[in-house]
Amino acid sequence: MLESGTKKRVAKKQNHIVFDKYELYTKAVQSPEGDVEFIWETYKEVKKKEAKTFREDFCGTFALSSEWVKFKKNNKAYSVDLDPEPMEYGRKKYLAKLSPEQQKRLNLIEGDVLKVELPKVDVVAALNFSYFLFKTREQLRSYFQRVYESVNNEGIFLVDVFGGGQCHDAIEDRTKHKKFTYYWDQTGYDPVTNEALFYIHFKIGSKKIEKVFTYDWRIWTIPEIREVMHEVGFKKTYVYWEGTNKQGRGNGIFSRTEKGEPCLSWIAYIVGEKA
Repeated sequence: MLESGTKKRVAKKQNHIVFDKYELYTKAVQSPEGDVEFIWETYKEVKKKEAKTFREDFCGTFALSSEWVKFKKNNKAYSVDLDPEPMEYGRKKYLAKLSPEQQKRLNLIEGDVLKVELPKVDVVAALNFSYFLFKTREQLRSYFQRVYESVNNEGIFLVDVFGGGQCHDAIEDRTKHKKFTYYWDQTGYDPVTNEALFYIHFKIGSKKIEKVFTYDWRIWTIPEIREVMHEVGFKKTYVYWEGTNKQGRGNGIFSRTEKGEPCLSWIAYIVGEKA
């Protein structure tokens, strides 16, 4: 039987919210199940058949790859990242929860996407604007060239992109979630280089944890990305633009278009088709 002092300590521990930056990040900005469904349906729309193999570049905790192998019983995924910390987290958080058979279909590659040997796949995705870390056209072209060479002949390359007049301002957006608040902090935009610094902060209870994640990026535009895709060999490129709800905010539904809207802030996907 627990003594009264022990009971109090146990109760206090149960009420304490553990700070898990990767879990908060996933809840705030990712939707692995929805992303996998969108990628799978987009490939089927473009190629008129089902994708089986998928590579997640700059994968972090590889939550997306984990969902890919769960989505269809024959799906196979490859996850590439040079940072061992999030990959180790993913091994404990996601890989360990997969069945032994699913684990066999998920392959982890720790290394630089510009240097490691890359497997041939149906779909390559670089999401969460991760490729914005490439600040020159030459660097971006080198990465896109590697993707082109490692995509199957009937493969596609999918990236997301953001923009709008608001992304040139120093702002801090706040989004409240059930047990925490998420902050997207944008500062230091330079119109000469199109570079900017971004931070993610979290607030749990009354405590705000600053600069949990830092991003030093160049903001690439849709025309630039499409041009470089074509330069390295992608036959066609498509833009999937997000629709809006009644409040004028993004509704999470992306449709192919050749004409966007002059929104203050927008998100889109770009798909490169190899052949």
